[in-house]
Amino acid sequence: MKINDLIPNEYSNFYANYIASVSNEYTLVEELEISIHRFIKFVQDIPMDKFDYRYAEGKWTIKEIIQHLIDAERIFAYRALRFARYDATVLSGFDEDYYVLNSTANQRSIMELLTEYSAVRHSSLLLFKSFTNEQLLYSGIASNNNISVRALGFVIIGHQNHHQKIFEERYL
Repeated sequence: MKINDLIPNEYSNFYANYIASVSNEYTLVEELEISIHRFIKFVQDIPMDKFDYRYAEGKWTIKEIIQHLIDAERIFAYRALRFARYDATVLSGFDEDYYVLNSTANQRSIMELLTEYSAVRHSSLLLFKSFTNEQLLYSGIASNNNISVRALGFVIIGHQNHHQKIFEERYL
């Protein structure tokens, strides 16, 4: 299953830019695997003095953004698990600013963050590999919006792509 298989009612407009940033070249599972390697290589090429840099007052550092990606992926994967198991519970949103504010990202090494990011992605990859084609089509309500299991997988990838683009445009 590729990104072009999604239909617009599988996700809210809030995620449209994330979805649009994912290539149709690979399947969901292939892209989950490929994109983590691409991202880690990209981050490893960032000069060390940039990891604690903020391009403006109140903006997150690169370390904080990586922690944000870790936290968000865990939440998106959790939502996918709930919906794939046909759990109809409406799931609340999360305040990403509080998550970053209460993280210790800037006290961690970049290697520590990338190791955790890799572990989380591998967990997500195994989770999405375990879903049947039918389960990928299941959906539920999170943050007051309908979203399918497969859309959540593509959101994980698109969210990473979004932040990598911000790194390139505003941090480097």
